[in-house]
Amino acid sequence: MAQAGSRVAGRLLEILTAPGAGLNAALSKLAEREGVPVETLPVGAVRVQNAAPEIAEKGAAGKYPSVHLYCEKLQNLMREKFRTFSGKARMVAEARLTQDRLEGVEQRTHIMVDAITDLLDASRGDWGSGMHFGGGYEVTFGPVKQGGRNYLQIAKVTFEVDISLS
Repeated sequence: MAQAGSRVAGRLLEILTAPGAGLNAALSKLAEREGVPVETLPVGAVRVQNAAPEIAEKGAAGKYPSVHLYCEKLQNLMREKFRTFSGKARMVAEARLTQDRLEGVEQRTHIMVDAITDLLDASRGDWGSGMHFGGGYEVTFGPVKQGGRNYLQIAKVTFEVDISLS
């Protein structure tokens, strides 16, 4: 059953890292529209990994800004009688941003979240391989705290993907 979560996370990674249409393209559009400088994500900054910032900072995954993708919960609701898995995956796209000054960290976090939700809005519908995204999501912003370069803020975009696997 955990394979279902891995499949959805892999597809989400493809959507967010698509050349010319992924997160960096969305960030560039937002920066232009808002008139604020926004740094793009380096290669490998969007990853499928559920690791606390304290742990990620000790390894190669501790570079910022970053987006961590993971499956938070799987539900096999058995909607389709003869399927191995037919239910929902609750997915999380966790944006992590840091900087040495407190001023502006929240604005940068909001822009990153806007870029993620813009891509989710654009990818409503069939994701292929038995996955379907209905379009709804929830965003939670964590408080700015000590971490990274000095100040760290994490925002989570949580959403559900319907899955039907044979």
